[in-house]
Amino acid sequence: MSSEVIRDGSAAGPIPDIPALRPVSRTVFADRAARLQQLAPRHALEEYLRFAAALAAAQHEVLQQLPGPTLPDALTLRRCREHGLPPLAVDGHPRDAWWRNALHALLDRLDLAALPPQARERVGDLRTATGNALERAATHLLCGAYAELDPGSAPFLAAALQAYWTRMALDLDLAPGRIGVPEQPGLCAVCGSPPVASVVRIGGAEQGLRFLVCSLCGAERHLVRVKCSACDSTKGISYYGIEGASPAVKAETCDQCKTYLKIFYLEKDSGIEPCADDLATMTLDMLVADKGYDRVGPNLYFLPGNAAQ
Repeated sequence: MSSEVIRDGSAAGPIPDIPALRPVSRTVFADRAARLQQLAPRHALEEYLRFAAALAAAQHEVLQQLPGPTLPDALTLRRCREHGLPPLAVDGHPRDAWWRNALHALLDRLDLAALPPQARERVGDLRTATGNALERAATHLLCGAYAELDPGSAPFLAAALQAYWTRMALDLDLAPGRIGVPEQPGLCAVCGSPPVASVVRIGGAEQGLRFLVCSLCGAERHLVRVKCSACDSTKGISYYGIEGASPAVKAETCDQCKTYLKIFYLEKDSGIEPCADDLATMTLDMLVADKGYDRVGPNLYFLPGNAAQ
């Protein structure tokens, strides 16, 4: 703990240590589903937002009802901590059958009558797919090889993989000092995935702190503000918004590496759920993409080429 001295020389009191990692909420998918339903009415993407809400609601049910997947053993966790490696790294963690069980359980919980015809067809295809085919598709998705995926199946696969990694992140001990911090800027300390967005939090010791929200497991990694989440640069950082739109969302761009990531300010809208609000602000993505910036991380509910219709 440190102590800050203000201008008149008196002590302002102890400043709490900034947490390097913020754990996932056990209601993350329920919160996401509720926010998507709130954002959907009269939105240009209303049908897709409601589809994503149904996926998130099914993810919540799966997370509560299925026994958990197998976590890495104590030796693996210790080595990862010592070397600053994500213990659930997407390129090293041996997936077990839990995620495929989660996929089938998730599909069973969807109201097929409410889905567009092509989405219903994809559900049928996924239910009959072999384990090997599903594993190949999962590897393509996690590696970002989206061109190798059937775009209509991708949201369902992504939802199951999110549930899998989120459940493990919930079961891991994320207390300070238990998880190492990767050297590569921006990547999740738990699974090594890129962020879907960043959020500036409110309240207590977290007031004004910015966290990167993992696109896969949902864990949050602290990053100081006005700093690129991709290359760590503090130069050439700019912020874009849409005139007349909510001031609670901006696109933070970096001229050093020509990337961007949205940043959400809870002080301006306390109801924000980063993944849901990211989906609902795709117009901002188009704006900054037209200016030549590439997005840092994906939103797994809407990968390039996704089609739920």
